[in-house]
Amino acid sequence: MNSVFLTASWRYLAMANFAAPPELLEPHLPRGTELDTFDGVCYVSVVAFLFLDTRLKGIPIPFHRDFEEVNLRFYVSRRCGDEVRRGVVFIKEIVPKPALAIVARLAYNENYVHMPMDHKLTQGENRPEGPVGYRWKSASGWNDLALTPSQEAVLPEPGSLEEYITEHYWGYARQRDGGTTEYRVAHPQWQVWPVTQTHFNCHVEEIYGADLAPYLKVPPHSSFLAQGSEVAVYSGTRIV
Repeated sequence: MNSVFLTASWRYLAMANFAAPPELLEPHLPRGTELDTFDGVCYVSVVAFLFLDTRLKGIPIPFHRDFEEVNLRFYVSRRCGDEVRRGVVFIKEIVPKPALAIVARLAYNENYVHMPMDHKLTQGENRPEGPVGYRWKSASGWNDLALTPSQEAVLPEPGSLEEYITEHYWGYARQRDGGTTEYRVAHPQWQVWPVTQTHFNCHVEEIYGADLAPYLKVPPHSSFLAQGSEVAVYSGTRIV
């Protein structure tokens, strides 16, 4: 097994999920993987969350331990012997500091960029009080995703879309020469809060391109807030 590259606590993951046609995602598909679907539908997810107590190879990096991230991802699978590995591919990942983007690009060749970011969160007794909101500032101004949770957090129902979205434990990244790197992301199953309100405002064409705009400018097919946990991201392995 590869060594652990990064550990952190991922918390308050705001997940907005949109249906997208396969032909739109296939150009982003790393070699050796195939699109993974739920009930025959391909999903892309905007995911915003807190990265806390971040350590590289066990070492905390001053001024780079706690920060926000927002990413756009879709879902893939790869057969490895008798095992089917279900994972994610990131179209773009946004963090608030240049050094974070540089390290991620060098380590995995992921499409990281940096933008000014902040978040709003008020923790109640059993769930956040009011919306959990994340903002990131592109050239055209602020973008934001905010979800208002209800009830207490529970494990997703077996076979539900919430279980599908959260239960992917591998990452795949296309490399500059056309090959693919695979890496494992280890964490326990996450509890989720249902949400009563979803607010998503984004300059989609500017950040993600015109092709995705028709599918990200409609209300999400689903949205929920995941509680999160401690996470370990392992070093990558070249598969093709």
